[in-house]
Amino acid sequence: MGEVKGFLKYTRQEVGHRPVAERVRDFAESDLPLTPDDIQLQAARCMDCGIPFCHGAGCPLKNSIPDMNELVYRNRWKQACDYLHSTNNFPEITGRVCPAPCESACTLSINDDPVLIKHIEFQIVERGFEEGWIEPLPAPRKTGKKVGVIGSGPAGLAAAQQLARAGHHVVVFEKDQQAGGMLRYGIPAFKLEKSVIDRRLEQLIAEGVEFQTDVFVGEDVSVHYLRKMFDCICLAMGARQPRDLNVEGRENENVLFAMDYLTVQNKISTSELLNGSESVTAKGKTVVVIGGGDTGSDCVGTARRQGAGSIHQLEILPKPPDSRPPDTPWPLWPRIMRMSTSHEEGCERRWAVTTKKLSGEQNHVKELHCCQVEWTKDSGNWEIKELPGTDFVLPADLVILAMGFVHVVHEGLIKNLDLQLDDKGNIVVNNCQTSEPWVFAAGDSASGASLVVSAINSGRQAAAAMNRWLSCLI
Repeated sequence: MGEVKGFLKYTRQEVGHRPVAERVRDFAESDLPLTPDDIQLQAARCMDCGIPFCHGAGCPLKNSIPDMNELVYRNRWKQACDYLHSTNNFPEITGRVCPAPCESACTLSINDDPVLIKHIEFQIVERGFEEGWIEPLPAPRKTGKKVGVIGSGPAGLAAAQQLARAGHHVVVFEKDQQAGGMLRYGIPAFKLEKSVIDRRLEQLIAEGVEFQTDVFVGEDVSVHYLRKMFDCICLAMGARQPRDLNVEGRENENVLFAMDYLTVQNKISTSELLNGSESVTAKGKTVVVIGGGDTGSDCVGTARRQGAGSIHQLEILPKPPDSRPPDTPWPLWPRIMRMSTSHEEGCERRWAVTTKKLSGEQNHVKELHCCQVEWTKDSGNWEIKELPGTDFVLPADLVILAMGFVHVVHEGLIKNLDLQLDDKGNIVVNNCQTSEPWVFAAGDSASGASLVVSAINSGRQAAAAMNRWLSCLI
């Protein structure tokens, strides 16, 4: 390890952000990276634990975090970059948008601030691109096998890259105009600029991955075609079926799902053509975001940049505590109060609130009718009940539903393939293989909505399983 007592000598230095007044005027990334000297000191805080929970219990990809910290501290950045890419196809993505469960599992976080793992990862990969260390790695030989990947989000891209490097001919189908899936259309540019995705796509193309965009598999391409043209396929469409709000007034035109809202702005940010019916803006409006998670936070930041008059964010769960509670002990991901950069930019947050009705006129919501709720546990199950006398009304010009996603979309391809689903609506897999042996599934399609880092890991696992299956056909 770099410094035996580095964790005692140095304190955690948080990543800075552009001033609020500046960053809300554009959609550029808001983080201000630390200097290389600062990063080396942050890497020196790593304790080189006997059992490093950061990559054992915390990181789904099992990144070699203590080794990378050591290499950065000793100024061996290229080797650190090689270590990082040995387990993670897209560290520039996770270094920006991952919630960093590795840091929650850091041994230091038991009674101190954890190592700045996520930003060290970001610095390693960005330096790798700057120095030209990250190059295409085409397969030395081709297998003659052809694989189709449906979806170009993190799971699909990871699977595609691993399969191409194994020598297979890989075709990635994407229903939107550009590849990237949720990375491009679901995450705002102020968290992930789209040039970052394009930079990595160039590498995949150079490695032999073929992209066919604006193709809706299940409609434009049939199951018969897939079966005829590919030895096997990987379903990586994500869990894109949103959780809906089943109350009176839901049908009004100014009630949108979060992904529909975010997609429009992401298309605008990259000058992608819009249909007239897609255009939507929060400018000058009273915006209510229902859902307190990351997607809801992204909607808050987007509405603020569009010039919303006021923003309210409602969450049905109780307000989390400020410090780690007993029900999520170390090294688990703690259930604590968090504030994103979007929240810092201005919104009113309310917890333990349910929406009972939406009212308005001429197909437009004008008010939300809400009340406070209480959560109680009975026989091991949580129950929710409305609190009498807590009803209130919120004015609204735009309502955004960000209540999460329930499962992969079933209509079309999934039904046509007649795949087995679990009781939650996810695709049932055994070692990434579905009930149809030539069909594999990765990421949220099989697991339900999860983290980007988990999707990348699942894509890598699916590629390994597919490669083994294809090897039996060679």
